[in-house]
Parts: sequence; structure tokens; C-alpha cells
Amino acid sequence: MKLTYYGHACFGVEVGGCHLLFDPFITPNPKAAKIDAKKIPADYILISHGHFDHVADAADIAKRTGATVIANWEVADWLGKQGVEKTHPMNIGGGFNFPFGRVKMTNAVHSSSLPDGTYGGNAGGFLVETRQGNFYYSGDTALTPSMKLIGESASLKFAVLCVGDNFTMGPEDAARAADFIEARDVVGVHYDTFPPIEIDHHDAIREFTDRGAVLHLLEIGASKEF
Repeated sequence: MKLTYYGHACFGVEVGGCHLLFDPFITPNPKAAKIDAKKIPADYILISHGHFDHVADAADIAKRTGATVIANWEVADWLGKQGVEKTHPMNIGGGFNFPFGRVKMTNAVHSSSLPDGTYGGNAGGFLVETRQGNFYYSGDTALTPSMKLIGESASLKFAVLCVGDNFTMGPEDAARAADFIEARDVVGVHYDTFPPIEIDHHDAIREFTDRGAVLHLLEIGASKEF
């Protein structure tokens, strides 16, 4: 599996011949200025919740690529009204088998509303299980005891965890989350985009190292194989 980081909480994963794109927020992000959203591939777009910094480019990319959007009912319904033709609504605790593998929507503790103020349903994360390996994306969330269930039920190749603090887990709680889910390789997201979520990279990496895990803070546009 190959993961490419597009800035903030947006990343793509190539698996089973499919391009999965998560939480597309590229065009309005000045730190991702070198990324051309019109060139990003997507067969499926997975959206954790409705906030602008997770859905900004979702409709445009879905229309261009013909991708199926996987999201909670409220976000999927809202995107349908924006002209997105293919959506697959889910909700917390539910799973579905797609051509590339199984997706289960997991619990997240966070708020959710759409850019126009529409109710965005419950925020969530995703556990993705494939023949090439499994991975977990936390979405925006606090540290929760329910993460231990992920560690008990799935052997993870890697995890993608929010680490920016203020609005979500910070590095210390994210490192504890890595323990809960039994992930040794973690890609950090949702950090440095705005002043309240700027982090000290060395301190953040040390939090994970102290717990026997590796935190990867990728440059925007960089890729990593797992």
C-alpha cells in the first residue's frame, strides 16, 4: 500500500488497484499550494465529518473522477445536493464490503457541521481491511477507550492519527491511541495548518518513540509505502 499526504488531514491510499482519498481539503489550504487538486486520482472518497477543512474539495473531485463518496448519512446527503452522483452513506459501527476491501465506520468524539451550517451528523473514523493489509484513520477525535476495540479486532499495517491538539488529540494522547490500537507505524495529520494546531515535531515524535511506535510527519506531496 502506498500513502500520499496532501496536507492537513487529506491523504490518499493506493490499495487493491483503487485510489482511496480521505478528507479532501487542498484548494483553500495555502500550505498545499503545490498540490493540484485537479490531478489527484480518486475511485473512492472517504469523509470523516462535515467540517470545511475536510470536505472543501470533495464535490469537485467526485464530479471530476466519478468517485463514490463514503461518508455518514448527513454528509453523503449534503454532497448529493451539491451534484455528487455516487455516494455510499454509512454510520458509526456499520461496515460494508467494497471491491478494494471492507470499510467500517468507527467512533470519533468531535463536532460536525457542513460549510453552510447544515447538520453534519456524527463525526467518525474508518477501519479499512484489505487483502494487502489493514489500516485505521481516526478522523478528528479525542482519545477514547473504544479505540482498544480496534486493537483487539484488527492487525494494522499502519494508522493515520490526528496529532495537532486544540481541536483534536495532541501528540501525547495520539501516542496513547497508538498503544490502544496496537499500531507501530503512525502517520500524523491535522497539524501545523493553522496557528492553534502547530506542533513541535521533535517532541511529537518523541512521544511515540517513548511508547515503541514511529510517528511519520510527511512533507506535503510525499508518499510512503507500507
